[in-house]
Amino acid sequence: MRGTQLSLENMLSLDAMADDQFQMALLEGVSRTFALTIPQLPENLCRAVANAYLLCRIVDTVEDEVSLTPEQKKYFCLAFINVVQTGSHSEAFAKELGPLLSNNTLPAEHVLIHVIPRVIRITHQFDKEQIAALSACVETMAEGMPIFQADNMHDGLPRLADMDSYCYYVAGCVGEMLTRLFCHYSPQIAEHREEMLKLGVSFGQGLQMTNILKDIWDDAERGVCWLPQDIFSETGYDLKNLKPTTNDANFKAGLAHLVSIAHGHLHNALKYTQLIPSHETGIRNFCLWALGMAVLTLKKIKQNLGFTQSGEVKISRSSVKSTIFATRLMGRSNSLLGLLFNFVSQDLRDPGWAYSPQHPKATLDI
Repeated sequence: MRGTQLSLENMLSLDAMADDQFQMALLEGVSRTFALTIPQLPENLCRAVANAYLLCRIVDTVEDEVSLTPEQKKYFCLAFINVVQTGSHSEAFAKELGPLLSNNTLPAEHVLIHVIPRVIRITHQFDKEQIAALSACVETMAEGMPIFQADNMHDGLPRLADMDSYCYYVAGCVGEMLTRLFCHYSPQIAEHREEMLKLGVSFGQGLQMTNILKDIWDDAERGVCWLPQDIFSETGYDLKNLKPTTNDANFKAGLAHLVSIAHGHLHNALKYTQLIPSHETGIRNFCLWALGMAVLTLKKIKQNLGFTQSGEVKISRSSVKSTIFATRLMGRSNSLLGLLFNFVSQDLRDPGWAYSPQHPKATLDI
């Protein structure tokens, strides 16, 4: 197995690394975006957030593994909740899950599953409040994801509210977890805790919706569609007919609606970031870089609603560099950030569609 071979090649070098280097090496393998943004955080936040992302990625790996049945996915998700909460049985968990992973799983994810015991040891080096935030996020994610695995996802989700629920389980709960960590780090940030918890969920949904829209055709290849049927029914398109060769005006209209909805959530992400004190430039950069890249991705989608591959709407390295430069230049000023967001995202609004982002937790219907 290619993934296993690469795991063995990398084990010795990973074992020799200090914990911080170890986590960043894993992040480089599973997410270049987070490997770029997480190091912007203050040191003690960086360690906790890096660990949190790895824990979430382990749950993602279980969800995405094509060789696992829905029952097996639910079993491993629930078992992992216990591993994170207690710090126990991590070696047995890794040994049971690892051999079941297929070649469809990224080699870096094979590595991540193999080193779960060390990831968990790092988790339990944090203080109680940090561990509680990470454990709560993993519990929400691991309990929620199997709900959708049990359904036939070929024809999309029934309603926009179902998409909201899925995005909450995948990313909204991450926004809550980050807010808890930020508030634990800074009493000044904690002054806005309740508002930021709500906005953080919307922030996560905006990022997840952007990924869903970007990856429509990649997901379709594996028989999955996360788009809401009701949005497309309103425009006169049936998602059962969805194909990469689709060049249907009604489908494009539905897609434009979803871009507008995602834009609304990203506007909440801006509000979230503006509540962070201006002197906390590392935390602001962490938020703004993710926000900026999401807005630019939505712009590419809106400009090419007939795209057939995710690569067609992937932003360039120069766009990433421009995002970093702009946020470093204006990141301390709320007014300049507002002007920049409105200027860059002005074409993402859909004048024919009125939508006010709701708190996704309020739409959960399970």
